[in-house]
Amino acid sequence: MRVLAGFRVAALRAVVESELESVLRPLGLAAAEIERRSTQAIARVGLAAAQDAYPRELSGGMKQRVGIARALSLDPEMLFMDEPFSQVDALTAEALRADVLDIWTAGENPSSIVMVSHDIKEVVAMADRIVVLAAKPGRVRTIVENELPRPRNYRSTDFLQLVDALHDIITGAEMPDRHALHVGVTIELLPPARASDVVGLVDYLHARGGREDVFHIASDTHREYGDVIAAVNAAELLDLVDTPRRTVMLHNAGLEFARASARDRATIWRKQLERLVLFKQVIEAARKQPGQRVHADFVRETIAMLMPDEDYERIFEVFVSWSRYGALFGYDEATQQFTLQPA
Repeated sequence: MRVLAGFRVAALRAVVESELESVLRPLGLAAAEIERRSTQAIARVGLAAAQDAYPRELSGGMKQRVGIARALSLDPEMLFMDEPFSQVDALTAEALRADVLDIWTAGENPSSIVMVSHDIKEVVAMADRIVVLAAKPGRVRTIVENELPRPRNYRSTDFLQLVDALHDIITGAEMPDRHALHVGVTIELLPPARASDVVGLVDYLHARGGREDVFHIASDTHREYGDVIAAVNAAELLDLVDTPRRTVMLHNAGLEFARASARDRATIWRKQLERLVLFKQVIEAARKQPGQRVHADFVRETIAMLMPDEDYERIFEVFVSWSRYGALFGYDEATQQFTLQPA
C-alpha cells in the first residue's frame, strides 16, 4: 500500500508539473528555476494539498487550477481569462473566484486580470472596471466603474442595483423593443436558433404565465445566455413574443401557438415564415420552377445577396430547420433540392 500510495502522489505531481514545464521549458530556464516556479504556482492555486488523488480523478475545479497555475508560472503582469468558471459546478466556481481574487490581492503578479464572462453577478462580484461589448461589429459599448467595497455581498442593495443596471444596458442592445428593431429594416436577419429552441422557449413561457425575465430563463434552463437571446430574437422575429426591456412575454400569436396542436403549430409557424423577405423570395422562385423545386445553391446565393455581411452557411442551416418545422419546404440533402410543400 505504501508503494501504491507513493506512486499515486508521484503520478499526480508528474501530471501537474509536466503541464507547467511545458510552458516554462521554451523560456530556456534552468531546471532548478523551473522546479521553483512550478512549486510556487502549484501552491498559489491550492493544488499542493490535493496530491493524494490519481490523475484521472482530477476534478473540474482542479483542472481549472492547473490551467491558472500554468499562467501564473510565467509571472505575467496581466492574466487573461475567458469564461474560466463556466465548466464547473456553482460551488466550485465560487471557490475559484475567491482563489483568483486572493491571488490578485496578494500584491504580486498579475497586477491586472482581464476576464470575459456572460455571468452578470460574477462580473459585479469580481470586476472593478466592467467593459460591456457590442457585436456586429465588435466594439466597446460602455464602461462601468464598479466602486462597491470588497468583499462584495451578493444580496446587498447596491450589488443588486448594479446587476440590474448592467442587465438593462445589455438587454437594451441585444433585445430592443420591436418598434426600434424594425425601423428602416427591409431584410430580417435569422438568429442562430433552431426551431426546437424557439418552440421550447414558447412552452417554457406558457408554463410560467406567459412572461419571464430573460436572465432568469438562462439561469433556470442552464443555457448559455447567447443561446437564449438567439431563441428570444427568433421568437420575436416570428411575432411569437414581445420583449419590453429585459422581459420576454408571449404575444397573441405566441399564446395561440402554445395552445395549438402539433399540426396547427406547423401552420402558424409557416404563416409567420411567409412574411419574411428571405422566405418570400425562395417561395416565389420555387413556384416558377418545374415541381416547385429550387437547389440549395440558389438559397445560399439569395442569402449572400440579401445579407452579404452574414455567415450564409449558418443562416442556411436556420432556413432548413425553420422550413422543415413549418412544413414550408422539404429538403433532400442527397439532391440538395428544396421542394415547396402544399399549404
